[in-house]
Order: sequence, then structure tokens, then C-alpha cells
Amino acid sequence: MRYQPKHDPHNGLLHFKASRSLSGYARYFPSSDLAPFIEHYWTVEWDLPQPVLRETLPYPSAHIVLEPGVAQLAGVHTKKFSRMLEGKSRVLGVKFLPGGLRPFVDRPVWAFTDKVVDLGEVFGASAAHLCDVALAHTDHHAAISVVESFLRERDPRTDAASSLAARIAQCIATHRDICQVEQVATRFELSIRALQRLFREYVGASPKWVICRYRLQEAAERMAAADDIDWPEIALELGYSDQAHFIRDFRRLVGTAPAAYFRTLSNAADTD
Repeated sequence: MRYQPKHDPHNGLLHFKASRSLSGYARYFPSSDLAPFIEHYWTVEWDLPQPVLRETLPYPSAHIVLEPGVAQLAGVHTKKFSRMLEGKSRVLGVKFLPGGLRPFVDRPVWAFTDKVVDLGEVFGASAAHLCDVALAHTDHHAAISVVESFLRERDPRTDAASSLAARIAQCIATHRDICQVEQVATRFELSIRALQRLFREYVGASPKWVICRYRLQEAAERMAAADDIDWPEIALELGYSDQAHFIRDFRRLVGTAPAAYFRTLSNAADTD
């Protein structure tokens, strides 16, 4: 089977201008029967003479991660993710939609938040050799087909709650005017407590965290695509009451103030 490539700038990768190409990286849409659960499959391949640090911002998504000798489930990470790439290797991943993991597992998604666990602990002995079987194929499509067969064997079923969680997360992602949990609760006719319970069970992160992360993701992506930034304007457009709160949240997640981070992007572009 051939899978449709996915081309969009929303990869969460830090320290990369949008105009730069990222070699060895690809994403693919899932088959239609798994589309209610899976956002995309992703692959990263590298052959490096020297180690390279890669950092990404978190989305409210869990991942299955396969690399030689390793098969893991990574829950939602609430902090920046850093990985040093060395030598020659590859990774094949499954990015679940918010709410998409819950139909595959026997526990609330918050149980995996900020954790990486062996896939066998979650899915049993059948997961033990998934990485070996999938990565035996150098062709991306053949490798993904193996993973999809494994996922189908779990017999996931959509339900109203997981679908609602996915719709709410998508609404937060696409409507940048949403900056408060109360707005989400009102839009979907839920109490704040019910919304929090839904996200704890199906997403693995609080609605407030998801709102903040999508706004900061947008900020990082706009910096990656821009030559100049009006900082008060971007803070206002992302729903912050003032620039100081935007700077605080961005520094807490990325590790540096927005203006300093933007300068690193400009310097990287100058050396391309």
C-alpha cells in the first residue's frame, strides 16, 4: 500500500527557519479506517559525522516510537523534548490525535503523561518484535503497513467521548481567539469540571495546558516564517493580556525569551 505524504509546517521543530529543508524527515497520512485515531506517521533518518541536537515543542499527542532495538509508547510531554542524534539510525513513529490513544489502551491517557514506557508493557508480548519487523523494511510504506496491521489488531473503536476530545483539541488549535478554558466549556456546552475530566481521560493534559501550548506553537511557527516581529502585536493576537505574560510562558517552555530565540533563527538563516 502507498500512503499519502503529509506536507505542512506544523512539526514543532525548534531552531529551524520555515524556509530551510529538513532532510531525512517525512510524514504520511494514515489509512482511512485509522484516521479517527492517528494524525500521521513520521520517520526520521540520519547519517551524521557529528552529533546534532534536535529539540521540539510538545503537542497534546502520544506517540509510538520505533527504532532499532526499541519499541516505546511516549505519552504527552508537557515540556520541550530534546534528543541528540548521533551516527546512523532511523526512527518510525505514530502520532496519535488528541483522544486517539485512549481506544487502544486500558487506562486513562494521563497515566502516560511525561512518561516513556516499553510498548510490551502496554500491549503485551505481541509488541515485543514490532520494531524489528517494521524496521526490516527500508521502504517507508512497507514499514507503516506493518505498524497499521499491529494497530488494527488492537480493534480500536471510536466513541462519543474520544471524538469530542479530538474535536475540542482541533477547535483550540485552529481558533487563536480561544485563550481561556471558560471559552471552550461554553462553546461545547460543558462544565469546566467535565471538560477537565474529559481531557484527563482522553488527552492526557489539561485544557489550560493545551490552549497555552497551541498558542506558543503558533508563536514559534510565526517566528520561523517571519523576517521581523511586532512583539506587542503577536502577544495580543495570541490572547495574552500583556507582553510580559507571553514572554514568561515562552521562556518557561523554550528556555529563552522570544526575542532571543528569534535572533537564533535569524543567525541560523544567515549561515545557511
